Amino acid sequence: MSWYTFFKYALVRPFVTLAYRPRVVGEENIPASGPVVLACNHTSATETYMIPAMIRRQVTYPAKAELFRGRKGIKGLPSRVVAWAVKAVGQVPLDRSGGRSSLEGLGPVLEVVRNGGVAGIFPEGTRSPDGRLYKGKTGVARLALAAGAPVVPVAVTGAEETGRLFGLIPMAKNPTIRFGRPLDFSRYTGCQEDRELVRWVTDEIMNAIRELSGQTYVDAYATSLKYGGLTMAEADARVRDRPGGGPAPEPCRD
Repeated sequence: MSWYTFFKYALVRPFVTLAYRPRVVGEENIPASGPVVLACNHTSATETYMIPAMIRRQVTYPAKAELFRGRKGIKGLPSRVVAWAVKAVGQVPLDRSGGRSSLEGLGPVLEVVRNGGVAGIFPEGTRSPDGRLYKGKTGVARLALAAGAPVVPVAVTGAEETGRLFGLIPMAKNPTIRFGRPLDFSRYTGCQEDRELVRWVTDEIMNAIRELSGQTYVDAYATSLKYGGLTMAEADARVRDRPGGGPAPEPCRD
């Protein structure tokens, strides 16, 4: 038995089922085998473990690289436990420093998908600051096109925190996890370096998530609002009916 299986069935799934009582809709849309990318909205910390706990297939998430580096000394013990746990369950590090290093950081996730596994991605790059759906970053499209994998849009609703168990574990009451039909971008396989095309693919993925979640869409990065200079008023001015749009582009040429 793998550590992933042990944690999932002995600890996480029983806890999620009893504490959250989530409703799962459309799991049959996840292919039973073969490479898949799950692209989900991100409104709560609960989603990172609730989704893998409630579906049959094993999911690999790219976790921030800092989690894999435990600190020394007694005070660093909790961080070393976390580092061991994320490695034990097969999660992979993602360099979020930006630019080329961030793109190359998808390498471990790409390997998982190319080997027929399931990768989970939160295209917004961070949790929504206000419950709305924000512009997706293109890593999800680059991953899907490089691996030639279908993308299953996922929307979690009702996962807002209702408190913290022992002051640590976020709680939620009766959230719903919806899996949409797979999006097929196979005609664009290998086109992950075409910037306009990956933007279109990313917007199509985000729109599928929007349709499942019913969220208001903001055409701006959530990170700009949380960490950059974007004000709430400016974000409000960027509310759109949907991400992107327009006809499907032609596949890239060699």
